[in-house]
Amino acid sequence: MNHQPPAAHRRILALDPGEARIGVALSDELGLFAHPRPAIPARDRRRALRAIADLVTSEAVDEVLVGLPLSLSGGRGPQARSVESFIAELRGAVTVPVRTADERLTSAQAARQAPDAARRRDGSLDSLAAALLLQAELDARRERPR
Repeated sequence: MNHQPPAAHRRILALDPGEARIGVALSDELGLFAHPRPAIPARDRRRALRAIADLVTSEAVDEVLVGLPLSLSGGRGPQARSVESFIAELRGAVTVPVRTADERLTSAQAARQAPDAARRRDGSLDSLAAALLLQAELDARRERPR
């Protein structure tokens, strides 16, 4: 028997990993809107993974979506390979599925939407990029036929 909630009612945590910070966004309970959350410091990988696992538990997250920074041609450069290493560790730290999504241009889009956030170094731009990634995924899921 499958105890998964319907796809429209699953909470999804989106992450936009970077060297200094990991942007964080969380869907609402209905799977309609992505909400940026405070970024997680990324320099201490073990502490960051623990913070993400705690968030998965405390927010009853059903799935984690990680932005994969592909090149404009769709290839995997050094940054994408670094994120793939992070994803492998994350899969060992959480008990929910971890998926990837192409996050090309989300940071640039976030900087255009919130130029003040681009000047700050508090992670708000990273979390806005994660929210844009998550909102695109939520919108795509609603448009897919069931």
